[in-house]
Amino acid sequence: MALYMIGDIQGCDAALGQLLDTIAFSPSRDTLYVLGDLVNRGPASDLVVRRLMSYGDAARCLLGNHDLHLLAVSHQARHAKRKDTLACILNAPDSASMLDWLAHQHMALCEHIGGKNVLMVHAGVLPQWTAAQTLQLAGEVETLLRSPQATEFFHTMYADHPAKWSESLRGMDRIRLIVNALTRLRYCTADGVMEFESKGGAEHAPAGHMPWFDVPGRSSADAVVAFGHWSTLGWLGRSDVYALDLGCVWGGQLAALRLEARTRWAPELIAVDCPAMQTPTGSFI
Repeated sequence: MALYMIGDIQGCDAALGQLLDTIAFSPSRDTLYVLGDLVNRGPASDLVVRRLMSYGDAARCLLGNHDLHLLAVSHQARHAKRKDTLACILNAPDSASMLDWLAHQHMALCEHIGGKNVLMVHAGVLPQWTAAQTLQLAGEVETLLRSPQATEFFHTMYADHPAKWSESLRGMDRIRLIVNALTRLRYCTADGVMEFESKGGAEHAPAGHMPWFDVPGRSSADAVVAFGHWSTLGWLGRSDVYALDLGCVWGGQLAALRLEARTRWAPELIAVDCPAMQTPTGSFI
């Protein structure tokens, strides 16, 4: 049995198939944790979703900003953008089942692997949040996405405010901040004010900001945090964080971090090359 964490696929089903062949993935034996952005910009988002759906409990997926964008478009809360490649899902005869499956995926996951708690998110964790609090807040979003209030949220999702967490936040402001942190975060200040305009590497943090995982004393530091989203960051493998978006859709690689078994910590990065699709334009929400 092996566990694999996979970075942003973004509709690149051929690369995903190649990666799964390389690791000899078996859904009867192994488990995939996909760290969000399953769809969009690549050529075959429908094939990616159908493939992951077919694996049942062997594929546990997070929602990224592109996945939420697809759901927003499906709720007629947003128009598709010129560079989106979502029509293959929206116009498919099985569109409803694919969208329902996406809406029932996760905003964060945590597993105990090899003696370590591994917290998985698409983008980031605010410095005030513990791993347990992150899961709790993610659960608030998951409940809303599966409720009649989902459409209302999608109509209000596209905004950068509030930029700082407060436990007193309520309603759609609270949900929007949680979503922005989990699916868009790259840089923040030491006290957790988020910044969304900058999309370069870790060394290009705007003045007064830093990568979220470098905030001194962040409350999630007792867990290993694995994330995707940040293709300009590239591979990062530290004792406390693993970054797994290697820019497949932009001609980079699709990567899986293999964790041999739950009983020991032995991470191994496995990656396959991907053909370039187009020039990157950064995060969408």
